[in-house]
Amino acid sequence: MALAYDGAIQRLIDAFSALPGIGPKGAQRIAFHMLSASDEEASQLVDAITEVKAKVRFCDVCGNVCESSPCPICADPRRDRSVICVVEEAKDVMSVERTREYRGLYHVLGGAINPMANVGPADLNIPKLLDRLKSAEVQEVILALDPNIEGEATTTYMSRLLGPLGIRVTRLASGLPVGSDLEYADEITLGRALAGRRDA
Repeated sequence: MALAYDGAIQRLIDAFSALPGIGPKGAQRIAFHMLSASDEEASQLVDAITEVKAKVRFCDVCGNVCESSPCPICADPRRDRSVICVVEEAKDVMSVERTREYRGLYHVLGGAINPMANVGPADLNIPKLLDRLKSAEVQEVILALDPNIEGEATTTYMSRLLGPLGIRVTRLASGLPVGSDLEYADEITLGRALAGRRDA
């Protein structure tokens, strides 16, 4: 028989353990921390979650997270509009931005091709990218997807799809370990991979 706490504390543990990257023990530690936290700390957490759900949305142009569309990167006239860096998730935008090596625009696919999870090309934000590529300004697309099986499958699909358009298609250089996520790459490794990108 599995033991569980009663009522509200167990529901809080279950809620935290449903979040990515938090296991049952971590969820229990966070729940008990919240139990001993002041009312003000608890209210700040609730307010932050409520505010993010009410205000944050996805950019109509690139798919990045923002509070107003277009996002600050798309709206910045100083960005190089001839290059679009394609990433899997919005969190990957900040990973690339931290390198300070890239000054172009972004496009967030919203995932990667993964037949095991029933995610195909139709489930990704590809049509908006194709619309953006109709602009004569775009000369290069950088495929900066996670170096794992799903990322490689998506990179191969995207390079074949974009190849006939007459736009240079590149991918990040080696240096990123296979099976890892961009989110966890350090700035130097990711910066070198970006600077040393090659044709896809």
